[in-house]
Amino acid sequence: MGIARTWVFPILRILLVALVAAALIKLAFFPDRPVDASPAVPTGAIVEPRTVATLGTITNDVVLTASVSADAAVPMKSTAAGTVNKIFVAQGATVAQGDVVFDVKVPIERDPADSVDAEGKPKPAIFRYVEVSAPAAGTLSSLSVIADQDVTIGATTGTVAPPTFSVTGTLEPSQQYRLLDRPTEATVTITGGPAAFTCGDLRITTPLAGSTGGDTAGTGAVDGGGGGTAAGAAGSGTTATCVVPGEVTVFAGLAAEMTIAGGRAENVLVVPTTAVRGAAQSGTVWVTTADGSTEERAVALGLTDGTQVQVTEGLAEGEEILEFAPGAMSVPDDGCTVYPDGGMYCEQAPAP
Repeated sequence: MGIARTWVFPILRILLVALVAAALIKLAFFPDRPVDASPAVPTGAIVEPRTVATLGTITNDVVLTASVSADAAVPMKSTAAGTVNKIFVAQGATVAQGDVVFDVKVPIERDPADSVDAEGKPKPAIFRYVEVSAPAAGTLSSLSVIADQDVTIGATTGTVAPPTFSVTGTLEPSQQYRLLDRPTEATVTITGGPAAFTCGDLRITTPLAGSTGGDTAGTGAVDGGGGGTAAGAAGSGTTATCVVPGEVTVFAGLAAEMTIAGGRAENVLVVPTTAVRGAAQSGTVWVTTADGSTEERAVALGLTDGTQVQVTEGLAEGEEILEFAPGAMSVPDDGCTVYPDGGMYCEQAPAP
């Protein structure tokens, strides 16, 4: 046992250390592969991702964050100049369209030949009575005249608040390209409310330059305190407004989601939006040629869902194109914009 401790174990340790040292020298100075002639020259290659034009289905649904608002009150205007004779309906009462609210006593000018009687005395004044009716069904929310008050033609004498509601959402400028063929209805889902329903009479309006808001639709409606016009309810940008059906119960101020169907195309040629420079009507793609390079080609565009776009002219099924066209960008679901060089810009932080 003494011999082993004195000679055998030390010799084995020396041999083990020598083997490890030899292995390290081999790895450091004698690699298995030949040393690169020029280590400064990169050996990797950048390969541009490519995709193929395929047939698919495009559903062009534009989804807006919206809100419910009571329809604006309708002004009631005097239809004659004269004196208020009698008021038939009190403020706050429910009226139907055409109900007489008050009448106006209008003097009738006599013919000079018939202005005096046989004794030469002036004949008494004669009058006609013009009725002023409710312009819409609803509640007479204001009445600004009293008996014996003088009124002029066209003067606003009160307002009627209709029992109807609208849903209004704001359109981003780029979304208007997706709604060039203006639909007439939308699907609305009320947060915490009834099931989704069809909201008709869809109107997309943009305030004219220099306008100060108000009745952009030309309905004569005014803000009576309980609501506003479509444009006033959602701001100064382009708005989409539709009418809530009478059988659906809603309340002013409710949050909603409005989905506008801008069209659907099946079995059409589609490519990623990132592969096209341009997003509406016309664009440019980079097609792979026979020698592996790419060439720029103009294409005509149709519907888009924000991720894919329909190509109507300029490209055939199966042709290979660059997945990221120079200058194009992608917009993922989190609201951030991803550029071809890998950079990202978020207009607002994604929800946690």
